Amino acid sequence: MPRRAEPGGQRLRLPLRKSLLGRLLAVSALVAACSVAATAWLAVQTTSGAIEQEQGRNLAADTRVLDALLAYAAEHPTWDGAGATVDELADDSGRRITLTTQSREVLADSAGSSPPPALPPQASAVVDPLSVAAVSSGPEAVAGSVTVAAPGTDGEQRSGNDRVDPRAVGPFRLSEAERTSLRRTAEEAVQCLSRSGIASDVVEGPSGRPRIQVVGNDPERVRGSRCSTDALDRPTATEAKALTELNELVNACLDRQGREAVRLDLDLSWNSGEEASQTSAVPEPTPVPAPVPSISVPQEPTPTALATPAPLDSENDRDIASCVGIARQEQLSSYVASPALLFISDPGGGAVPGFELSPANTAKITGVAALVLALTVGASVLAGVRLVRPLHALTGAAQRMRDGEAPSQVVVAADNEIGRLAAAFNDMSAHRARLEEQRKVMVSDVAHELRTPLSNIRGWLEGAQDGIADADATFVSSLLEEALQLQHIIDDLQDLSAADAGALRLHPEPVRIEELLTHVVAAHQAQADAAGVGLTVAAPDGQEPVPELAADPVRLRQAIGNLVSNAVRHTPVGGRVTLRSYTTGSGGADERVVVEVADTGSGMAPEDLPYVFDRFWRAEKSRSRRTGGSGLGLAIVRKLVEAHGGTTAVASTLGQGSVFTLRLPPAGPDPMNTVV
Repeated sequence: MPRRAEPGGQRLRLPLRKSLLGRLLAVSALVAACSVAATAWLAVQTTSGAIEQEQGRNLAADTRVLDALLAYAAEHPTWDGAGATVDELADDSGRRITLTTQSREVLADSAGSSPPPALPPQASAVVDPLSVAAVSSGPEAVAGSVTVAAPGTDGEQRSGNDRVDPRAVGPFRLSEAERTSLRRTAEEAVQCLSRSGIASDVVEGPSGRPRIQVVGNDPERVRGSRCSTDALDRPTATEAKALTELNELVNACLDRQGREAVRLDLDLSWNSGEEASQTSAVPEPTPVPAPVPSISVPQEPTPTALATPAPLDSENDRDIASCVGIARQEQLSSYVASPALLFISDPGGGAVPGFELSPANTAKITGVAALVLALTVGASVLAGVRLVRPLHALTGAAQRMRDGEAPSQVVVAADNEIGRLAAAFNDMSAHRARLEEQRKVMVSDVAHELRTPLSNIRGWLEGAQDGIADADATFVSSLLEEALQLQHIIDDLQDLSAADAGALRLHPEPVRIEELLTHVVAAHQAQADAAGVGLTVAAPDGQEPVPELAADPVRLRQAIGNLVSNAVRHTPVGGRVTLRSYTTGSGGADERVVVEVADTGSGMAPEDLPYVFDRFWRAEKSRSRRTGGSGLGLAIVRKLVEAHGGTTAVASTLGQGSVFTLRLPPAGPDPMNTVV
């Protein structure tokens, strides 16, 4: 609920948090803080982005170096001869590459100087083909699942506990004869698929086992081709021997943990006795990630109707998978090189520089931000004080007017928003003073207008009571004339009151304006003849007929009649009052029906024209009954025309006459002001 002003004109100062100055300061500080933060963020992002881009290139090069050395370690049992590979990688990357043992004994170093520069305190990576970082298998990987690579098939790395490099195949590497045989079988399968219209190719894994890669993602079509690949799914003698050794190592590990022995397949899935006893007569393998088939069909990343392998979530499966990983590392340990430390540094021996915001730079950024905020707040205070000072003056002037003091003017300092507000306030103050003066004059005028007929009626009645006047027809006619004058004043006041309150209701209907003007002239012809004034309706000037408009004919006749009556009263003998109608606009919403009432009377001074339609205003200040009227007729005209959605205007030349113009929309008044 709005707080009322304190009586007696006492003005309370607003708290800073509610004042315009306080809000201006808060907004300025917020904008400054956001600007500083955004600028700092942009600078940091730009700088760090460039550094990260450079570091990304270095990281990509380092990753290629690490991958090449892992491949070497997976295919060689020792690091003997790795110097050539290290030198080649150093030449390609432009970096110094050093391999050392766990005790930092140099195995290979691309630095040609003697003695070589000191190594960085921390190694860049550990080159161990039996313990590489686990790689996520993609969005289809299930939390808790363990997948073991199948080195005897495609040799691809799986996610899970198995961290063996896929290129470390060890005893699973096929002999040349086995490779040739399987390659021939795979090529025959490719030719078979080609005859069925299926494009495919032979891909060879690290162990030498071929695999058929099909172009497209239609597994049903591949199954319907009837091209047999069973020979590609059977292990060779080399793989069978290596798988048997691996199976023995796995079962020994399981025996130490009190678990039952399992039988490994080539894809390293297994069958356990415990699970076989829980199933039906047909044993099913433990649900592990799907084995790699001899034919690979690319799959779209969309849901299919194929069953998804269940994750290894039982404790027994996790123990088996762990033993498989341990057994693989034990089996491959004699086939791969021992773990080595990898150092990647600048050729001069320094470490690769990184990006770090030092405390000194942080202090500088913070100090600059604080300085910017301080300057912003200071400028905001100065601007706010200059902004609020004229507002305080406006508030004081408004409160003085509320307390009954005479309306005062405020200083317009500049032509800006505040200056225009002050000018508008001065106009409002002057208008309020004028309205107050008009109110006082109106009270006096109403009293005068009512007093005159009442005094006449009282005088006639007292004369009749005293026997001075006879109650004849003349007596009654005089009383009736004064009563009609009173009724006319009261009706005008009632119409204005209804218009001001929004209670003036119209009854629109189609109206021909020419006919309405003819009726108005006929109604005022007697008054014009008595005044010796000519009253006519001007014929159209060759234009098209004025269209019908929707209007209340009674109210419209009242408005035009007031103009005609006013014109006749102010036109001397021998003068002329002319009514004319026509249309303006190109049709549609711009079209208007225009009614003009022109006279050759006394006219009005230009300074009087803005007040013509004000109530109780008269150009003739004596308020003589000879000129008649109550000073309300033109005010009623304006209200009635505005109720129809139109406008009023006046043009006058002193000593030559006046032209009153009404512009009405053909569509009629606002439906809110009508009565159906």
